[in-house]
Amino acid sequence: MDVAVIGAGAMGSGIAQVAAQAGHPVLMMDARPGAAQRAVDAVRTTLGKLAEKGRLTSAEAAEAGARLRAVGSVDDLTGSRLVIEAIVEDLPVKRGLFTELESVVGTDCVMATNTSSLSVTAIAGACAHPERIIGLHFFNPAPLMPLVEVVPGLATAPGLAERCSMWMEQWSKVPVLCKDTPGFIVNRVARPFYGEALRIYEEGLADMATIDHAMRTVGGFRMGPFELMDLIGNDVNFAVTRSVFEAFFFDPRYRPSLTQQRQVESGRLGRKSGRGYYDHSNGSLPPTPKNDPELLDMIYRRILVMLINEAADALYLGIADRDALELAMTKGVNYPKGLLRWADEFGLERCLSALQDLQAEYGEDRYRPSPLLRRMVREGRLFHG
Repeated sequence: MDVAVIGAGAMGSGIAQVAAQAGHPVLMMDARPGAAQRAVDAVRTTLGKLAEKGRLTSAEAAEAGARLRAVGSVDDLTGSRLVIEAIVEDLPVKRGLFTELESVVGTDCVMATNTSSLSVTAIAGACAHPERIIGLHFFNPAPLMPLVEVVPGLATAPGLAERCSMWMEQWSKVPVLCKDTPGFIVNRVARPFYGEALRIYEEGLADMATIDHAMRTVGGFRMGPFELMDLIGNDVNFAVTRSVFEAFFFDPRYRPSLTQQRQVESGRLGRKSGRGYYDHSNGSLPPTPKNDPELLDMIYRRILVMLINEAADALYLGIADRDALELAMTKGVNYPKGLLRWADEFGLERCLSALQDLQAEYGEDRYRPSPLLRRMVREGRLFHG
């Protein structure tokens, strides 16, 4: 199967590498002059380094590199069976690209978008044949992160999601099927990890270093929320939060933070700018967290129950099934365990009680418990019962 990747940034390059290593001829195309060839050269260099480290044989690296070829325009993609778009997160730009693309490729070509926050249905809506358009949302870096969210739009042909899932498995990925709703699974369910941490900080209950320390040491997360936002980029994280908030018609559960907005406005974007919530310049010392066990436990419990509530609501609304939700959070963002399994272990009644206490304290719909969580507590059931 001939594959094409449009967009030669970090994500597009990573997807192209995955496809080439899976044995497919891959065309890379980018509107910026020379960008596609630079990306091909960079991927070949990466493959060479993997061979030096023994993760690939020299022959495997050379063969994968030889499958990559840069092209200059959409017109060069006529023979592709699968095209994956990984360009700027701008709906009119993506719609324009897909409209142009469908006039060039064959009728059997599947056209996929790697969007992380835009509606697949809206992207496909500009096309004459929206039935062959689907979301394939990889996670960065694509060669390392196993998860791919497979997102059929409203008009996607029956069976296409299953066919794409099979392809992703052949690419050694873990596909999860989810509905075309804002944020899909991961970017929806993970919002409280950042949002509630920012809220705790804004209330003056704990500093950033202590919040991160709580989620690492008590929660077992690999990184705390402020560390992770600095890694992702505060501009990227803020844009996704704002997109999800607006797409959900301004539901207070997803409200962005003024603290994060000020970081973006000041250019403190995280590691890539040298300064974010933390100073990432050479020689800077990490801040010292507080080691108050009661405070650390409060932080952990408050963020955890919000995450669990979001996962329960996603299940309640049919965004994905239980196993897909669990896989998405463990394989997409490296959570220590699935949130629904975590809920069972933590205690559903404890989760519900904590959320009800927060809602009573703040009087905000932000903390409303999921109807499914209420029902399961009432019926004495577990998610993994």
